[in-house]
Amino acid sequence: MARVTADPSKPRPRRGFVRSGWTVGKWGIYALLAADVVLYSLYGRLTELIDTAAWLVLLMLFEWETGGWPLRARWIPVMHGVRLLASVAVVVAVVGYALERVWLDFFNEVTWLGVVALLELEVRLPRDAVRLHRLRRGLAAVLYVALVGFLITWATMGFGDENPQAAWLDTWDALLWLVAFVVIELNVFGVRGVGKNTRTSGGADALR
Repeated sequence: MARVTADPSKPRPRRGFVRSGWTVGKWGIYALLAADVVLYSLYGRLTELIDTAAWLVLLMLFEWETGGWPLRARWIPVMHGVRLLASVAVVVAVVGYALERVWLDFFNEVTWLGVVALLELEVRLPRDAVRLHRLRRGLAAVLYVALVGFLITWATMGFGDENPQAAWLDTWDALLWLVAFVVIELNVFGVRGVGKNTRTSGGADALR
């Protein structure tokens, strides 16, 4: 996941989404992703379990940093250490998919890494780099279209594959992660009406 540097000396503003259905929806998605980890532990391959669990850890760490939660200075090194371990687990999963020759999972994982890299770039670009922001948005759109394509492929496999259960599980997982990244985009870029104080430094404001 992309990382936003936190300043422990400054209190983080409380968000207004608590008074709406935003909180319920957001944490509902996170709960479903946690349930996905359980499902992969029962019905998936070990590589898929490692992959899903690692991404969930990264997602929750990113929510902690961008969601307006209190972040004490003494917890920052712990957070960085956990993130490092989860990132290593993601790399292990990518290598595992390649070794298993599960190319659809492999290319899906690589595409997600590209999305995260572009999100990281967006946060760090200067706000006046308009052309770079447009280029980043264009590349991100291509990657998201590819992710939707993977989702449709898994759904199609669910109707005719020898192991439809695995295909449908992958379809459900892909859909949840697409929705989860919409949540992260809202956290990072502070979409109006959801979190007026959610802006981060750098290029986030250039999206408006």
